[in-house]
Amino acid sequence: MPTQAAHINHVTPRCSCLLKQTFVHPVPCQSSPISLSGSQIARIQSLPENQEMSLQEFEEYAEKSKTLPDSTTNENKLILYGLYKQATVGPVNTSRPGMFNMKDRAKWDAWKAVEGKSKEEAMNDYITKVNQLLEEAAAA
Repeated sequence: MPTQAAHINHVTPRCSCLLKQTFVHPVPCQSSPISLSGSQIARIQSLPENQEMSLQEFEEYAEKSKTLPDSTTNENKLILYGLYKQATVGPVNTSRPGMFNMKDRAKWDAWKAVEGKSKEEAMNDYITKVNQLLEEAAAA
């Protein structure tokens, strides 16, 4: 029997090269989603209806972010990365990469920059940023 969380298909990162992790999902699906722990599923199941809608909207915009043009600046990609990590993982839980690992260090810094935001704030800011970038791309 499916759990209440079964409606959560998956949340995929903007670019799989950003996370360099293998993801497993408790609900079978065709793509490579991130895993949800039992505590995360329990938390989602206890969310009020409006927060569940926010999570679904966040998942939709995570998918939409994959359609951003290649001309999207690295600065904007890093902003999205930081917001995505804050929304899905929470506060930074790793040490800062060394100075010779510039790519991972920039990603870590982007995540650290939004560390004070709640997961809900990060989701809303992520949605707003993706929407802004999609509108800019459509106008260009």
